[in-house]
Amino acid sequence: MKIVATVEARMTSSRLPGKVLLPALQQPMLHHLVARLRAAPSIDEIVLATTVNAADESLVAFGLSEDIRVFRGSEADVMGRVIGAAALCAADLIVEITGDCPIIDPEIVEQVIRMYLKNDADYVGNSHVRSYPDGMDTQVFRLATLQRSAALTADPLDREHVSLHMRRNPQLFRHINVVAPPALHWPELGLTLDEEADYQLLRRIIETLAPRDPTFGCRAAIELLRANPQWVDINRGVTRKGDS
Repeated sequence: MKIVATVEARMTSSRLPGKVLLPALQQPMLHHLVARLRAAPSIDEIVLATTVNAADESLVAFGLSEDIRVFRGSEADVMGRVIGAAALCAADLIVEITGDCPIIDPEIVEQVIRMYLKNDADYVGNSHVRSYPDGMDTQVFRLATLQRSAALTADPLDREHVSLHMRRNPQLFRHINVVAPPALHWPELGLTLDEEADYQLLRRIIETLAPRDPTFGCRAAIELLRANPQWVDINRGVTRKGDS
């Protein structure tokens, strides 16, 4: 079974354009994300799923610099884009990651993959039932399962939010929801890159922790923020967009 991480990214974010290439420690945020996915033992390949927009030529260049493949597809039909990216790599299993999670924990990613591999389910994820900080989101399903889901829906919201149709239809797709242990339970915490305030917080976390441990985990980030509670206020006012 070939396990491929698909990373959805584009440069035309409405709230923070170009966010995935903003720097921290002289490297783009997307570089930190890719390095973390490379640290998950079960992942065989990483592919960047971007758009055909001219603005995303810089992401094609980024992919070349990181030696990862890039698939370009529809900006609105993200489901179709992920299917195309996974098919490009001949994936059996998709590990779906969004490009706004630069400090995703490779151990959490690996846990969700192994939960899928050891159980009889169509969808395994840790974001549908929110328990981890926002920004640790990992979803795992077969390419064939996503293709089946895509054949069943033309709803623009389903097409924009890759797994939404699967999550909305548990009678068709068997679910397992991975829940955070108590030490990592902080669902109100935003560690995802949506707005400028998120960038300021994430850059500060990376610049503090990554010099000692480039793939520091969620626990280290939480402990840092518990020790510096004023940092949590940096992006407390950011409103997160839902998908349903």
